[in-house]
Amino acid sequence: MKRRRIADKGVRVLFSVNAVLAAAVLLGILIFLLVYGIRAFIPAGAVDPEDPSTQPLTLGGFLFGTSWNPDAYGQPKYGIVPLLLGSLITTVLALLIAIPMGIAGAVFIAERLKGGVRVAVKMAVELFAGFPSVVIGFFGLIVLGPALARFFNVPSGLNVLNASVLLALMSLPTIISVSDDALRVVPHSYREAAYALGASPWTTAIRVILPAARSGIMAAVMLGFGRAVGETMAVLMVAGNAPIIPRSLFDPVRTITTTIAIELGESAFNSIHFFALFALGFILFLIALVTNLIAESMIRREKRSFTL
Repeated sequence: MKRRRIADKGVRVLFSVNAVLAAAVLLGILIFLLVYGIRAFIPAGAVDPEDPSTQPLTLGGFLFGTSWNPDAYGQPKYGIVPLLLGSLITTVLALLIAIPMGIAGAVFIAERLKGGVRVAVKMAVELFAGFPSVVIGFFGLIVLGPALARFFNVPSGLNVLNASVLLALMSLPTIISVSDDALRVVPHSYREAAYALGASPWTTAIRVILPAARSGIMAAVMLGFGRAVGETMAVLMVAGNAPIIPRSLFDPVRTITTTIAIELGESAFNSIHFFALFALGFILFLIALVTNLIAESMIRREKRSFTL
């Protein structure tokens, strides 16, 4: 008995230490990005009035500028609007594709599949989430891009549509898996009550189970959003990577993540360009953090609603 109490206490301490470490690492990353990013606006070193590349940025010009061109002759430009719009447009289009497919897939898995078949299908979906993004990027580059160019008769398949379709594919496993868990949490009495009133299994799933699991499904959508907005490699390979505001689905686009990946290795250490990329990373971190906090809140609300 005494050994069991000591073991329980040891496990509790171990989990507590892990939780504190995880929180400390998260906070450390946030502070690191903030400290480096803020130096784009408040430089620590001397500013050369004759060298535009050493001039500090203004917060308004950074947040609302419509041109991102660090190599512009004379005056580099660091407006994040094209990059922010690129990230949001590709992510929203991806979710418009992924949400109906993901919810339909989750309903089918949770309500229609049973036993080993359900386990196998769910496992296959979760395995797809672990596919390397570079492999999916190759698919978009070699297969999907040329197919889109031929089908829509456009010069290049490296555009907003290609990136959005790939992001939809990469978000699907998250949306299906979390939505399936939310649907499975709904008490079986809900189904029995619907069947007793004469509802068919599909009517029960759509009219009773889906509304009951809406918080969990919204959490799945938010997690899918976080997955899409943070993706780098696949988007880098298929989006065209032009830092412009896209006018159509067939224009190239560049996201925040791909900008950091492309330019961080080329920017001079301790330059304004270098610190501006950290400021971009800070904004991306905040977007991902807020998205995950909202999703976590929805999941907790979902669990609490069926516990009370």
